[in-house]
Amino acid sequence: MSAIADVARLAGVAKATASRALSGRGYVSEETRQKVVAAARAIGYVASPNAASLVTGRTKSIGVIIPFISRWFFSEVLESMEEALLAEGYDMTLYNLPAASPERDSVFDYFLARKRFDGVISVGVALSEGEVDHLHRLGRPLVGIGGPIRGVQTIAIDDVAAARLATEHLLSLGHQDIVHVGGNQADEMDFKVHSNRLTGFYAAMRDAGRATSGCFYPCEFTMPGGYRVGLSVFGDPRSRPTAVFAASDEIAIGLIVAARELGIQVPADLSVIGIDGHPYADMFRLTTLEQHPRRQGRLAVATLLTELDAPLHRDESDHLTVLPTNLVFRSSTSPPRNPPGA
Repeated sequence: MSAIADVARLAGVAKATASRALSGRGYVSEETRQKVVAAARAIGYVASPNAASLVTGRTKSIGVIIPFISRWFFSEVLESMEEALLAEGYDMTLYNLPAASPERDSVFDYFLARKRFDGVISVGVALSEGEVDHLHRLGRPLVGIGGPIRGVQTIAIDDVAAARLATEHLLSLGHQDIVHVGGNQADEMDFKVHSNRLTGFYAAMRDAGRATSGCFYPCEFTMPGGYRVGLSVFGDPRSRPTAVFAASDEIAIGLIVAARELGIQVPADLSVIGIDGHPYADMFRLTTLEQHPRRQGRLAVATLLTELDAPLHRDESDHLTVLPTNLVFRSSTSPPRNPPGA
Protein backbone atom coordinates (compact mmCIF):
# COMPACT_ATOMS: atom_id res chain seq x y z
CA MET A 1 0.00 0.00 0.00
CA SER A 2 1.33 3.44 -0.91
CA ALA A 3 2.31 5.72 1.97
CA ILE A 4 2.97 9.43 2.36
CA ALA A 5 6.72 8.65 2.32
CA ASP A 6 6.35 7.18 -1.17
CA VAL A 7 4.54 10.33 -2.33
CA ALA A 8 7.28 12.54 -0.86
CA ARG A 9 10.03 10.46 -2.50
CA LEU A 10 8.37 10.61 -5.92
CA ALA A 11 7.72 14.36 -5.64
CA GLY A 12 11.25 15.04 -4.37
CA VAL A 13 10.11 16.78 -1.17
CA ALA A 14 10.22 16.12 2.54
CA LYS A 15 7.53 13.92 4.10
CA ALA A 16 6.23 16.87 6.16
CA THR A 17 5.97 19.00 3.01
CA ALA A 18 3.98 16.30 1.23
CA SER A 19 1.66 16.03 4.22
CA ARG A 20 1.07 19.80 4.27
CA ALA A 21 0.42 19.87 0.53
CA LEU A 22 -2.21 17.13 0.69
CA SER A 23 -3.92 18.24 3.91
CA GLY A 24 -4.02 21.94 3.07
CA ARG A 25 -2.69 22.73 6.55
CA GLY A 26 0.39 24.93 6.42
CA TYR A 27 2.06 26.75 3.56
CA VAL A 28 3.56 25.17 0.47
CA SER A 29 4.06 26.83 -2.87
CA GLU A 30 1.52 26.14 -5.61
CA GLU A 31 4.23 24.52 -7.74
CA THR A 32 5.15 22.14 -4.90
CA ARG A 33 1.53 21.34 -4.15
CA GLN A 34 0.92 20.41 -7.78
CA LYS A 35 3.99 18.13 -7.80
CA VAL A 36 2.79 16.38 -4.62
CA VAL A 37 -0.77 15.98 -5.89
CA ALA A 38 0.52 14.55 -9.18
CA ALA A 39 2.76 12.11 -7.32
CA ALA A 40 -0.08 10.98 -5.08
CA ARG A 41 -2.31 10.45 -8.10
CA ALA A 42 0.40 8.54 -9.95
CA ILE A 43 0.81 5.93 -7.20
CA GLY A 44 -2.82 5.89 -6.09
CA TYR A 45 -2.20 7.37 -2.66
CA VAL A 46 -5.31 8.39 -0.69
CA ALA A 47 -4.86 10.13 2.65
CA SER A 48 -6.47 8.37 5.60
CA PRO A 49 -9.49 10.39 6.79
CA ASN A 50 -8.86 9.28 10.36
CA ALA A 51 -5.23 10.37 10.26
CA ALA A 52 -6.16 13.70 8.71
CA SER A 53 -8.79 14.19 11.39
CA LEU A 54 -6.19 13.76 14.13
CA VAL A 55 -4.04 16.47 12.55
CA THR A 56 -6.71 18.98 11.53
CA GLY A 57 -9.53 18.28 13.98
CA ARG A 58 -11.83 17.98 10.96
CA THR A 59 -13.66 14.85 9.80
CA LYS A 60 -14.43 16.37 6.37
CA SER A 61 -17.94 15.00 6.80
CA ILE A 62 -21.25 16.88 7.00
CA GLY A 63 -24.50 15.44 8.36
CA VAL A 64 -27.73 16.32 6.51
CA ILE A 65 -31.24 15.77 7.90
CA ILE A 66 -34.18 15.92 5.50
CA PRO A 67 -37.86 14.80 5.53
CA PHE A 68 -38.09 13.65 1.89
CA ILE A 69 -35.62 12.39 -0.69
CA SER A 70 -37.73 11.69 -3.77
CA ARG A 71 -39.64 15.00 -3.97
CA TRP A 72 -38.29 17.40 -6.55
CA PHE A 73 -37.37 20.38 -4.35
CA PHE A 74 -35.49 18.24 -1.83
CA SER A 75 -33.64 16.19 -4.45
CA GLU A 76 -32.51 19.40 -6.17
CA VAL A 77 -31.22 20.82 -2.86
CA LEU A 78 -29.43 17.57 -2.03
CA GLU A 79 -27.75 17.27 -5.40
CA SER A 80 -26.47 20.85 -5.30
CA MET A 81 -25.20 20.43 -1.72
CA GLU A 82 -23.40 17.21 -2.60
CA GLU A 83 -21.71 18.88 -5.58
CA ALA A 84 -20.63 21.86 -3.45
CA LEU A 85 -19.35 19.66 -0.62
CA LEU A 86 -17.43 17.31 -2.92
CA ALA A 87 -15.78 20.32 -4.56
CA GLU A 88 -14.47 21.29 -1.11
CA GLY A 89 -13.38 17.75 -0.23
CA TYR A 90 -16.27 16.93 2.11
CA ASP A 91 -18.42 13.83 2.41
CA MET A 92 -22.18 14.03 3.05
CA THR A 93 -24.08 11.63 5.30
CA LEU A 94 -27.85 11.76 4.79
CA TYR A 95 -30.58 11.06 7.36
CA ASN A 96 -34.16 10.80 6.10
CA LEU A 97 -35.92 12.22 9.15
CA PRO A 98 -39.41 10.82 9.84
CA ALA A 99 -42.13 12.52 11.89
CA ALA A 100 -42.02 12.31 15.69
CA SER A 101 -41.07 8.69 16.40
CA PRO A 102 -38.43 6.53 18.09
CA GLU A 103 -36.62 6.41 14.72
CA ARG A 104 -36.43 10.21 14.64
CA ASP A 105 -35.17 10.29 18.23
CA SER A 106 -32.41 7.82 17.36
CA VAL A 107 -31.07 10.17 14.68
CA PHE A 108 -30.49 12.85 17.33
CA ASP A 109 -29.60 10.58 20.29
CA TYR A 110 -27.21 8.32 18.44
CA PHE A 111 -26.20 9.14 14.89
CA LEU A 112 -25.73 12.92 15.07
CA ALA A 113 -24.38 12.79 18.63
CA ARG A 114 -21.97 9.86 18.34
CA LYS A 115 -20.81 10.09 14.77
CA ARG A 116 -18.29 12.83 14.16
CA PHE A 117 -19.45 15.57 11.80
CA ASP A 118 -17.88 18.93 11.20
CA GLY A 119 -21.36 20.43 10.85
CA VAL A 120 -25.03 19.71 10.20
CA ILE A 121 -27.46 21.03 7.56
CA SER A 122 -31.20 20.74 8.22
CA VAL A 123 -33.31 20.81 5.02
CA GLY A 124 -37.03 21.50 5.35
CA VAL A 125 -37.22 20.26 8.93
CA ALA A 126 -38.95 22.31 11.64
CA LEU A 127 -36.93 21.17 14.64
CA SER A 128 -38.49 20.91 18.09
CA GLU A 129 -37.07 22.96 20.94
CA GLY A 130 -35.46 19.84 22.37
CA GLU A 131 -33.90 18.94 19.04
CA VAL A 132 -32.50 22.45 18.64
CA ASP A 133 -30.98 22.27 22.12
CA HIS A 134 -29.53 18.86 21.34
CA LEU A 135 -27.86 20.06 18.15
CA HIS A 136 -26.51 23.20 19.82
CA ARG A 137 -24.93 21.05 22.54
CA LEU A 138 -22.94 19.15 19.89
CA GLY A 139 -20.89 22.31 19.46
CA ARG A 140 -20.91 22.02 15.68
CA PRO A 141 -22.14 24.63 13.19
CA LEU A 142 -25.76 24.12 12.11
CA VAL A 143 -27.41 25.68 9.04
CA GLY A 144 -31.05 25.32 8.01
CA ILE A 145 -33.08 25.56 4.80
CA GLY A 146 -36.83 26.19 4.78
CA GLY A 147 -37.63 28.45 7.69
CA PRO A 148 -36.44 29.96 10.97
CA ILE A 149 -34.65 27.85 13.59
CA ARG A 150 -33.75 29.39 16.93
CA GLY A 151 -30.13 30.53 17.07
CA VAL A 152 -29.34 29.12 13.62
CA GLN A 153 -28.44 30.69 10.28
CA THR A 154 -31.25 29.63 7.94
CA ILE A 155 -32.26 30.18 4.31
CA ALA A 156 -35.79 30.34 2.89
CA ILE A 157 -38.17 32.08 0.53
CA ASP A 158 -41.17 34.09 1.69
CA ASP A 159 -44.02 31.70 0.84
CA VAL A 160 -46.72 34.23 1.71
CA ALA A 161 -45.18 36.91 -0.53
CA ALA A 162 -44.59 34.44 -3.38
CA ALA A 163 -48.21 33.26 -3.29
CA ARG A 164 -49.45 36.84 -3.17
CA LEU A 165 -47.34 37.77 -6.20
CA ALA A 166 -48.58 34.74 -8.18
CA THR A 167 -52.20 35.65 -7.42
CA GLU A 168 -51.61 39.32 -8.20
CA HIS A 169 -50.25 38.30 -11.59
CA LEU A 170 -53.58 36.64 -12.42
CA LEU A 171 -55.52 39.63 -11.07
CA SER A 172 -53.42 42.03 -13.16
CA LEU A 173 -54.43 40.13 -16.29
CA GLY A 174 -58.07 40.84 -15.49
CA HIS A 175 -59.13 37.54 -13.93
CA GLN A 176 -61.79 37.67 -11.22
CA ASP A 177 -62.83 34.04 -10.90
CA ILE A 178 -59.59 32.64 -9.44
CA VAL A 179 -59.11 29.53 -7.31
CA HIS A 180 -56.17 28.15 -5.39
CA VAL A 181 -55.23 24.47 -5.59
CA GLY A 182 -52.73 23.69 -2.85
CA GLY A 183 -51.56 21.35 -0.13
CA ASN A 184 -54.03 19.77 2.24
CA GLN A 185 -53.86 21.54 5.60
CA ALA A 186 -54.17 18.19 7.38
CA ASP A 187 -50.94 17.13 5.66
CA GLU A 188 -49.06 20.36 6.41
CA MET A 189 -45.38 20.53 5.52
CA ASP A 190 -42.86 21.84 8.02
CA PHE A 191 -42.61 25.63 8.22
CA LYS A 192 -46.32 25.78 7.18
CA VAL A 193 -45.64 25.88 3.45
CA HIS A 194 -49.22 24.88 2.58
CA SER A 195 -50.95 27.36 4.86
CA ASN A 196 -48.52 30.20 4.08
CA ARG A 197 -49.20 29.92 0.36
CA LEU A 198 -52.93 29.82 1.05
CA THR A 199 -52.54 32.91 3.26
CA GLY A 200 -50.78 34.79 0.44
CA PHE A 201 -53.56 33.85 -2.00
CA TYR A 202 -56.31 35.02 0.35
CA ALA A 203 -54.48 38.29 1.09
CA ALA A 204 -54.16 39.17 -2.61
CA MET A 205 -57.80 38.30 -3.30
CA ARG A 206 -59.11 40.33 -0.35
CA ASP A 207 -56.96 43.33 -1.26
CA ALA A 208 -58.45 43.19 -4.77
CA GLY A 209 -61.99 43.06 -3.35
CA ARG A 210 -62.54 39.46 -4.49
CA ALA A 211 -64.52 36.84 -2.58
CA THR A 212 -62.52 33.95 -1.11
CA SER A 213 -65.30 31.60 -0.08
CA GLY A 214 -65.09 28.30 -1.95
CA CYS A 215 -61.89 29.32 -3.75
CA PHE A 216 -59.56 26.71 -2.24
CA TYR A 217 -59.22 23.08 -3.31
CA PRO A 218 -56.78 20.88 -1.36
CA CYS A 219 -54.76 18.12 -2.98
CA GLU A 220 -51.56 16.12 -2.71
CA PHE A 221 -48.43 18.10 -3.56
CA THR A 222 -47.89 16.06 -6.73
CA MET A 223 -48.75 16.02 -10.44
CA PRO A 224 -51.35 13.24 -9.92
CA GLY A 225 -52.82 15.28 -7.07
CA GLY A 226 -53.28 18.30 -9.34
CA TYR A 227 -54.62 16.11 -12.14
CA ARG A 228 -57.34 14.56 -9.96
CA VAL A 229 -58.50 17.91 -8.59
CA GLY A 230 -58.40 19.41 -12.08
CA LEU A 231 -60.77 16.77 -13.45
CA SER A 232 -63.18 17.51 -10.60
CA VAL A 233 -62.99 21.33 -10.60
CA PHE A 234 -62.90 21.88 -14.37
CA GLY A 235 -65.54 19.33 -15.27
CA ASP A 236 -68.57 21.64 -15.00
CA PRO A 237 -68.26 24.65 -17.37
CA ARG A 238 -70.87 26.56 -15.34
CA SER A 239 -68.64 26.69 -12.26
CA ARG A 240 -65.22 26.53 -13.93
CA PRO A 241 -62.77 29.31 -12.89
CA THR A 242 -60.88 31.33 -15.46
CA ALA A 243 -57.58 31.10 -13.58
CA VAL A 244 -55.83 28.91 -11.03
CA PHE A 245 -52.92 29.59 -8.71
CA ALA A 246 -51.29 26.23 -7.94
CA ALA A 247 -49.14 25.92 -4.81
CA SER A 248 -46.43 24.08 -6.75
CA ASP A 249 -45.38 23.55 -10.35
CA GLU A 250 -46.10 19.84 -10.05
CA ILE A 251 -49.72 20.57 -9.06
CA ALA A 252 -49.94 23.12 -11.89
CA ILE A 253 -48.71 20.61 -14.48
CA GLY A 254 -51.29 18.09 -13.26
CA LEU A 255 -53.98 20.76 -13.68
CA ILE A 256 -52.83 21.52 -17.23
CA VAL A 257 -52.95 17.82 -18.17
CA ALA A 258 -56.49 17.55 -16.73
CA ALA A 259 -57.59 20.67 -18.63
CA ARG A 260 -56.26 19.30 -21.93
CA GLU A 261 -58.05 16.00 -21.33
CA LEU A 262 -61.31 17.91 -20.84
CA GLY A 263 -60.80 19.94 -24.02
CA ILE A 264 -60.04 23.16 -22.14
CA GLN A 265 -57.51 25.42 -23.83
CA VAL A 266 -54.70 26.86 -21.71
CA PRO A 267 -54.52 29.85 -21.52
CA ALA A 268 -57.49 30.84 -23.75
CA ASP A 269 -60.04 29.19 -21.45
CA LEU A 270 -57.95 28.77 -18.31
CA SER A 271 -54.80 30.46 -16.98
CA VAL A 272 -52.50 28.50 -14.65
CA ILE A 273 -49.54 29.71 -12.56
CA GLY A 274 -47.34 27.79 -10.12
CA ILE A 275 -44.42 28.20 -7.73
CA ASP A 276 -41.06 26.42 -7.92
CA GLY A 277 -39.18 26.58 -11.22
CA HIS A 278 -39.52 22.85 -11.90
CA PRO A 279 -37.57 21.58 -14.94
CA TYR A 280 -40.87 20.53 -16.56
CA ALA A 281 -42.28 24.07 -16.29
CA ASP A 282 -40.66 25.17 -19.54
CA MET A 283 -41.91 22.09 -21.42
CA PHE A 284 -45.49 22.84 -20.33
CA ARG A 285 -44.94 26.57 -20.93
CA LEU A 286 -45.93 27.18 -17.32
CA THR A 287 -45.79 30.65 -15.83
CA THR A 288 -44.17 30.26 -12.44
CA LEU A 289 -42.25 31.87 -9.59
CA GLU A 290 -38.82 30.28 -9.49
CA GLN A 291 -37.38 29.62 -6.02
CA HIS A 292 -34.00 28.15 -7.13
CA PRO A 293 -33.48 25.17 -4.78
CA ARG A 294 -29.97 24.59 -6.11
CA ARG A 295 -28.99 28.12 -5.14
CA GLN A 296 -30.39 27.46 -1.66
CA GLY A 297 -28.32 24.28 -1.36
CA ARG A 298 -25.10 25.96 -2.48
CA LEU A 299 -25.66 28.89 -0.12
CA ALA A 300 -26.27 26.53 2.80
CA VAL A 301 -22.96 24.77 2.15
CA ALA A 302 -21.07 28.06 1.75
CA THR A 303 -22.60 29.38 5.00
CA LEU A 304 -21.68 26.22 6.91
CA LEU A 305 -18.09 26.14 5.65
CA THR A 306 -17.70 29.84 6.49
CA GLU A 307 -18.82 29.13 10.05
CA LEU A 308 -16.36 26.23 10.26
CA ASP A 309 -13.50 28.60 9.44
CA ALA A 310 -14.80 31.50 11.56
CA PRO A 311 -17.29 30.31 14.19
CA LEU A 312 -19.95 32.89 14.98
CA HIS A 313 -21.47 33.56 18.36
CA ARG A 314 -25.20 32.99 18.02
CA ASP A 315 -27.86 34.36 20.33
CA GLU A 316 -31.33 32.83 20.71
CA SER A 317 -32.93 34.88 17.94
CA ASP A 318 -33.59 33.75 14.37
CA HIS A 319 -30.99 34.43 11.68
CA LEU A 320 -33.10 34.04 8.55
CA THR A 321 -31.91 34.94 5.05
CA VAL A 322 -34.92 35.38 2.76
CA LEU A 323 -34.04 34.73 -0.87
CA PRO A 324 -36.02 36.35 -3.69
CA THR A 325 -38.18 34.49 -6.16
CA ASN A 326 -38.58 35.64 -9.74
CA LEU A 327 -41.64 35.58 -11.97
CA VAL A 328 -41.10 33.72 -15.26
CA PHE A 329 -43.89 34.59 -17.67
CA ARG A 330 -44.78 31.86 -20.17
CA SER A 331 -47.85 31.01 -22.21
CA SER A 332 -49.95 29.32 -19.50
CA THR A 333 -51.38 32.69 -18.42
CA SER A 334 -53.17 35.39 -20.41
CA PRO A 335 -56.12 37.78 -19.98
CA PRO A 336 -59.50 36.03 -19.78
CA ARG A 337 -61.23 35.38 -23.09
CA ASN A 338 -64.36 37.29 -21.99
CA PRO A 339 -63.18 39.87 -19.43
CA PRO A 340 -65.79 41.47 -17.13
CA GLY A 341 -67.50 44.41 -18.80
CA ALA A 342 -66.43 43.32 -22.29
